Amino acid sequence: MVHNAYDSFQLLKDCPARIDAVESYGSKLFAGCYDGSLRIYSPPESSTSDPSELHQETYILETTVSGFSKKPIVAMEVLNSRELLLSLSESIAFHGLPNLETVAVITKAKGANAYSWDDRRGFLCFSRQKRVCVFKHDGGRGFVEVRDYGVPDYVKSISWCGENICLGIKKEYVILNTANGTLSEVFPSGRVAPPLVISLPSGELILGKENIGVFVDQNGKLLRTEKICWSEAPAAIVIQNPYAIALLPRRVEVRLLRSPYPLIQTIVLQNICHLVKSNNAVIVGLDNSVYVLFPVSIGAQIVQLTASGNFEEALALCKLLPPEESSLRAAKESSIHTRYAHYLFENGSYEEAMEHFLASQVDITHVLSMYPSIILPKTTIIPQPEKTVDVSGDEASLSRGSSGISDDMESSSPRFILESEDNADLESKKMSHNTLMALIKYLQKRRPAIIEKATSEGTEEVISDAVGKTYGAYDSSKTKKSSKGRGTIPLNSGARELAAILDTALLQALLHTGQSGAALELLKGVNYCDVKICEEILMKSKNYSALLELFKSNSMHHEALKLLTQLAEESKSSQSQTEVTQIFSPELIIEYLKPLCRTDPMLVLEYSMLVLESCPTQTIELFLSGNISADLVNSYLKQHAPSMQGRYLELMMAMNETAVSGNLQNEMVQIYLSEVLDLYAAKSAQRNWDEKDHPPERKKLLSALESISGYSPQPLLKRLPRDNLFEERAVILGKMNQHELALSIYVHKLHAPDLALAYCDRIYESVSYLPSGKPSSNIYLTVLQIYLNPKKSAKDFAKRIVALGSFESSDTTKMMDSVLSSKVKGGRSKKIVAIEGAEDMRVGLSSSTDSGRSDVDAEEPIEEGNSTVMISEVLDLLSQRWERINGAQALKLLPRETKLQNLLPFLAPLLRNSSEAHRNYSVIKSLRQSENLQVKEELYKHRKGVAQVTSDSMCSLCNKKIGTSVFAVYPNGKTLVHFVCFRDSQGMKAVSKTSHGRRR
Repeated sequence: MVHNAYDSFQLLKDCPARIDAVESYGSKLFAGCYDGSLRIYSPPESSTSDPSELHQETYILETTVSGFSKKPIVAMEVLNSRELLLSLSESIAFHGLPNLETVAVITKAKGANAYSWDDRRGFLCFSRQKRVCVFKHDGGRGFVEVRDYGVPDYVKSISWCGENICLGIKKEYVILNTANGTLSEVFPSGRVAPPLVISLPSGELILGKENIGVFVDQNGKLLRTEKICWSEAPAAIVIQNPYAIALLPRRVEVRLLRSPYPLIQTIVLQNICHLVKSNNAVIVGLDNSVYVLFPVSIGAQIVQLTASGNFEEALALCKLLPPEESSLRAAKESSIHTRYAHYLFENGSYEEAMEHFLASQVDITHVLSMYPSIILPKTTIIPQPEKTVDVSGDEASLSRGSSGISDDMESSSPRFILESEDNADLESKKMSHNTLMALIKYLQKRRPAIIEKATSEGTEEVISDAVGKTYGAYDSSKTKKSSKGRGTIPLNSGARELAAILDTALLQALLHTGQSGAALELLKGVNYCDVKICEEILMKSKNYSALLELFKSNSMHHEALKLLTQLAEESKSSQSQTEVTQIFSPELIIEYLKPLCRTDPMLVLEYSMLVLESCPTQTIELFLSGNISADLVNSYLKQHAPSMQGRYLELMMAMNETAVSGNLQNEMVQIYLSEVLDLYAAKSAQRNWDEKDHPPERKKLLSALESISGYSPQPLLKRLPRDNLFEERAVILGKMNQHELALSIYVHKLHAPDLALAYCDRIYESVSYLPSGKPSSNIYLTVLQIYLNPKKSAKDFAKRIVALGSFESSDTTKMMDSVLSSKVKGGRSKKIVAIEGAEDMRVGLSSSTDSGRSDVDAEEPIEEGNSTVMISEVLDLLSQRWERINGAQALKLLPRETKLQNLLPFLAPLLRNSSEAHRNYSVIKSLRQSENLQVKEELYKHRKGVAQVTSDSMCSLCNKKIGTSVFAVYPNGKTLVHFVCFRDSQGMKAVSKTSHGRRR
């Protein structure tokens, strides 16, 4: 026996006649005797108990109804909803209650041996011989026969199952379909024990087969594989939730109606004949006495089960507590779950224990107190580990409220306390892998609700602070959570404090079980891990990836970047390829800095300096993708890493030139120029500077000067030395639109006609070549003038250089001498002739046959002198670029002594092109004249149109005769209208279009 679910009490003894049937009506007991009489027993008159149920006191005879039945009463049933007493004897009779007047007698039920009543529909079915009859209560005092069915054998047991009837005949169970009378076999019945059909409150059925009860649905289909097994074949079964009470030959068995259907209680009584369910108890009828099994209150049963360690049965009974005791029920279930969890934990069932801890809703600190090796935040008060949970107080209040259970029963609960010599083993067990895995699952299930509450609490606090509210007075010891981490938690923040405890413990459990990946994922999401504790643990275990995520989730970016830098340096200095080398690299610092570009650009700049040299491209991409101000980056680099400033600007130009401001472009060119000037100073000191030499620094400067357009050329020009770096000077002068000066340098200082030609091509093809204040001039004519009159160009060069501020006026004479004394160098032979007739060399602006760019400025005459003429370069230029030069103006500039034969490479293609253009223009002119004639012919045809107006001609608009009025003709030549009508219609169309446009 597990516990006492029922208390047995002898309600009636020494009945003068044998009792064949018993039933209860309110607090009264009906005993149907062998002599056909009905004896009614009731509690003593002095009793003050509830009159609607049986009482636990000795009953006395109230009255005897002799001759109630002619034959012994086989069975009785009180129909409370209809205030009727149904009795089975010679036939089935109905008597009214409480006066027992006869209401109806079903004569067709004579000889009936079994019946079943459907109280919901008011249907009665009974078996008689090999027939089954169905009657319906008409709501008054009569019954109407519904149908009569034939069955293959005598019915031993019968019960309604929905609208069908389950029959237990001699050898099998069948389902009778009342709609069509068909029989469906279920399974064979037992060979020894008679069939037994029991209806459950859920509508299911229990069918007896020997000592086994099989569960089937209303259609006879097997519901579950488990079966309820009795110690012997039962003669009757009564269902009183949550128990099934069976009448066995020598005892009554009580079993729980929940798998595995354990035996709860055995009540030994001799010569038991009847087992009947009443309102509040189970009536056990003997030959001459009646016992009643009064159920022990649910609270008292729970106490017994908990005390004996049957926690699952106790939890099942908790669900049967009345709804009005819901709070008590919740407390009771929580207490039992907690106690059961401790029991399971101490017996090695760790996961099951955690499931019950979860169901108990006990505070997580209670569970974590069982793991002393897990460090928790110091701000939390952790209770000492409890080996058992004392639930007697709860049990006492519950049982007293429910059934008045005695204090002796409560105090009998044992304590699951381990002996002191087993404590060491228990502690080692608590930190084993299995215990930690169970703890992880428990914490992960508790975590979502706690984190959600903590997050909501934090959001409310932020909103409250934003609107100027406060949560109350704070002690000096209470601090708000730092924006740099969650290590310090406000004491009034219960949810966040609990979340910190949970996450800190969960992280440690994951690390102890080797789940570094899961620990990393925990830290990547929203978490409330205690920074100080977790940092110490992660640093000790060298789990740097998780430590970085811990810093990152708590906005401790300085600490994280400092650690990353240290790890990257260790990886770089390490000779062997260790794990650190594979994981931690400068690229990780860049990846970490990317999200910080918008929020903390100065922090990004500070730590990007450490990786700019090793990963310049990625670092510049970081600056660009993070939208950090380029001026800010440049200024920071200039101050902290000047050696990388140029590299940064180079990469920025290469990646996105449009994003580089003019100031930064000027800064980059100045850096390049400084590098070249340093190189020039060093080589000049060693006297090995060669103007024709182009080291990398100089190539880079020249490329920048030519490709970059946003720098200021004037400051650069002032920094150039007087007698060197002429190519750089020429490029800068070109940027200032001083093309004549630039070409003079290429021609007279660098002696590089090819560079001069390339310069002219570049300027010619550039749209930006528009000298201010003067008409567009041909750059090729400019270089021709330089070739043909070097003395004048030298004078202009010196004057304009001084005007630009590149040299002092004292250097002008030296500059002129330098230009005039320079010799033409090169492998080709040079033809030198004197320029004569310079006074006739003026440039006309009206005789151009080329594009607008073929004009030349001729406001000043070209002076004639004794300077040399570079006729060879002139002829080469004319032959190579004849299509871009105004031929007439070029011929005017040439010396008279120039041989026509030397001009053939220039004049031949020029004349061919001119002739071809003339022919093309002639053809176009002829085509235009032909087109003009066609249009005139078409005009004449339209003018020849004739409109015939007769006396019958009508206006198409007003439908009146045209008569002698002025008229108009539409283009089709047939439609005639008054001119006035036509004019009015055109005016109306114009108005309608205007109004339509306004509406739109």
